[in-house]
Amino acid sequence: MSTAPTVSKRHLWIAMALTIAAASAKAETIEVTIEKLVFSPASIEAKVGDTIEWVNKDVFAHTATVTGGWEVMIPPKTSASLTLKRAGSFDYFCRFHPNMKGQMTVTSP
Repeated sequence: MSTAPTVSKRHLWIAMALTIAAASAKAETIEVTIEKLVFSPASIEAKVGDTIEWVNKDVFAHTATVTGGWEVMIPPKTSASLTLKRAGSFDYFCRFHPNMKGQMTVTSP
């Protein structure tokens, strides 16, 4: 005859704390809308591991470009995304429309 192992209250509290910590550290998706040649919001805050999704409502293509860094092509009437890999402050712009500018601050989780 086998008996089920017993779990102490201490182990239950530790398990609950780990579950809560894991849930609060979940990566998020942050949406940036592109409409009428404007990134909205123009400034965002995110964490490493979060995903930025640009939703292009315009009828022409845009990019989210960081000079010397990355570039995301966003076709018309669709979306594109990027998962953030490192912390820092990044200014980005549209390569086709250089007056379109955005800024993001990325922190470690």
